[in-house]
Amino acid sequence: MPVPNPATIQEIGADGWTLLVNTDTAGAMALNRTGALIWRLADGHRTTGEIVAAFRGQFPDAPDTVGDDVRELLSKLTDEGFIGEEIPIR
Repeated sequence: MPVPNPATIQEIGADGWTLLVNTDTAGAMALNRTGALIWRLADGHRTTGEIVAAFRGQFPDAPDTVGDDVRELLSKLTDEGFIGEEIPIR
C-alpha cells in the first residue's frame, strides 16, 4: 500500500495546486488538483487498485487510461521519495 513519507511537508496554494517538499532530500514537486487528490488517496490505507477505484469514483467520465495515469503518478511520487510502499507484517 502506498504510504506518505512522514518527512513530506505539503502546502496547498490558493490556486488549488499543492507543493510537496521532501525534507529528507530537499526535493519538491508541484501537483495540480488531480495530482493532489491522488496524493491524498495514498494514505497508507488503500492499495493502488483502491486508489484507482476511488479516483474513478470522483471522475466517472475519466478516460479508460486513467488507471495507468494514476499508477504513473504514484510511481513518480515513489521515485522522488514522497511515498513508499507499506509492507504488511505477517
